[in-house]
Amino acid sequence: MQRLLAAALLFCGLAAAQDRRVPVIVELFTSEGCSSCPPADLLLARMEHTQPVAGARIVALEEHVDYWNQLGWTDPFSSPQYRARQNDYAVLAHTDNIYTPQMVVNGQAGFVGDDVSHAYQEIAQAAQAQTATVDLAASPDAGDPEVVKLSVRVSHAKNAKIRAANLYLAVTEDGLVANVSSGENAGRRLRHSAVVRSFGVIGSIDPHGSNVGQVVSTLRLPRDWRRENLRAVVFVQERESLRITGAGVAELR
Repeated sequence: MQRLLAAALLFCGLAAAQDRRVPVIVELFTSEGCSSCPPADLLLARMEHTQPVAGARIVALEEHVDYWNQLGWTDPFSSPQYRARQNDYAVLAHTDNIYTPQMVVNGQAGFVGDDVSHAYQEIAQAAQAQTATVDLAASPDAGDPEVVKLSVRVSHAKNAKIRAANLYLAVTEDGLVANVSSGENAGRRLRHSAVVRSFGVIGSIDPHGSNVGQVVSTLRLPRDWRRENLRAVVFVQERESLRITGAGVAELR
């Protein structure tokens, strides 16, 4: 009995430690047309699967840009929306140079996407800088199985300086595979995790408002998206600095 009790207490302690991990958004700008990108794709997937940084819960967003599409292979997951987002980060960094693979941690640090040590360092630092908590819950719509209801609650630390921000929703899908027949990765079978399938603003943060805000949103899921591999990610991103101050995740199974 004592051994069982000790095991139960140990399990509870591990669960509590996992709950204390701070969500950190790790974006990877990538393309199936880029031969340098598959190692970065694998690194992102491995980090989210193994969670190697103490105190951080790595939340991966694999964003496929479209500017490689004219060079021999059209990436089926690409969108000009992600090129525009990468451009916003370039403007913030006072550069006109965008490239793949590029990793961006919590909207601030940008670096070559397969740099493991740099990634770990930036993720650890970002986990110490959270000022907002995002509680996210997903529930099916009773009248339509293809619709999901999302309930979001954002709360800021008491002494945090609240700045104007957007509340973003990204839907990611794991387990995607593509057989690339042309371009730099011709002949390769590429596997992807956390591919961003949809992205947009669902709310805003008023710097003169309350420390706590709530948003309810509905999401229609296309039939060709595999429900068991889908995840909703909601995060707060300041409009001026692009710093991400908090995030929440919910499975969409």
